[in-house]
Amino acid sequence: MTVKIGLVGTGTVGGGCLDILKNHKEDFKRHYGVDLELAGVCSREPEVAEAYGVSDLFTLDFNDLLNNPEIDIIIELIGGTRVAKDVVVGALKAGKHVVTANKALMATCGEEIMGLAKEMGKDIAFEASVGGGIPIIGPLKNQLISNGIKSVMGIVNGTTNYMLTRISQGLSYEDALKEAQAKGFAEADPTADVDGFDAAAKIAILASIAFNSRVVMDDVFTRGIRNITPLDLEAADDLGYCVKLLAIGRRCSKGVDVRVHPTMLPKTHQLATVNGVDNAIYVVGDAVGETMFFGPGAGAGPAASAVMGDVLEVARRVEMGIGPILGCTCTDNLPIMPMESLRTRYYVRFNVADRPGVLAAMTKIFAQYGVSVHSVMQRGQKDKDNDTVNIIYITHTAEEQAMRNVLDDVKALPGVLYGEPSLIRVEK
Repeated sequence: MTVKIGLVGTGTVGGGCLDILKNHKEDFKRHYGVDLELAGVCSREPEVAEAYGVSDLFTLDFNDLLNNPEIDIIIELIGGTRVAKDVVVGALKAGKHVVTANKALMATCGEEIMGLAKEMGKDIAFEASVGGGIPIIGPLKNQLISNGIKSVMGIVNGTTNYMLTRISQGLSYEDALKEAQAKGFAEADPTADVDGFDAAAKIAILASIAFNSRVVMDDVFTRGIRNITPLDLEAADDLGYCVKLLAIGRRCSKGVDVRVHPTMLPKTHQLATVNGVDNAIYVVGDAVGETMFFGPGAGAGPAASAVMGDVLEVARRVEMGIGPILGCTCTDNLPIMPMESLRTRYYVRFNVADRPGVLAAMTKIFAQYGVSVHSVMQRGQKDKDNDTVNIIYITHTAEEQAMRNVLDDVKALPGVLYGEPSLIRVEK
């Protein structure tokens, strides 16, 4: 039996899928008994179809693929949420299975889409939406299903991981960003990456699967890396830590704790050694213990590998006449824990006026809100131009709301604070 596929989107990942299909079509038939046939290609770039020799299959209108009764599987790779949702919903309503790499779509409309897939008796597969080439959704839904997942925590954005690696080597944020853009690791508009929104979409998907309870992107507390400086990373290094933009999901007694922010990790932690554009996802289960999934999180080959893996899995079921085996697993309705209730340790750096009484006034504010200080240090050279110094506090475990109160009151001290404080949460 031949399983026919329609591809919507021929960008980086779409091109990677065409490469895999060209290079391994016969392997798929020989090894897995799956005969995949490309039956339609839709994008805004007819020259890509021409380059791959599939101009005869090309269309500018994705509805041509949805309305083709011979197509079994639609691959959606255009990104965004508006047109992409029309493609995915339209394909399911047309009785087709769907494979997508669209994290934003699944993190915002996942419940609706998976409900429609169930209603239509069709598969919706989205392995590439989180880890790129790293298999993580499959393991969480299958191999680790016998576990109660305690936590899932990861470096899931290669752009910010590359930038933090370079900042730790002395580059400024601005120079690290320019270098990442020059190398193709960052977009011209890097907002989704550097402000943490890309990672927030991914942890919403992972937490939903790991904890069997719906988490959407708006549930995720999100902070990016714009305020991180070489001084912060140097101080972290001296204290035995590194700094990563972590996406964190934890099952706690009262619900789900889910967040994205720069985090100080002990250098002994498995994630601490993941540098450059690599990604890694660390999962703790009650039976399996600690596991980590590591590899490239983006790029034509890695992401296309995950997409085509989904395509093959769905195609095998189509060939055998088997319906979807495992759809939405969000059968619980756990509350999302408010960020204000988080209890952790904190690193906070203030650039303050170098004059008597400033340190005492700041320390008094920490005490006022019950934030116990582990250590205080001065870092960097005194800025003679504006007569300021950098003061760093490391706290004991404290409540997030209390720490926010401290920051607000320090900011209100007249003529003391220069610029925005740098706040980094510390993982044990």
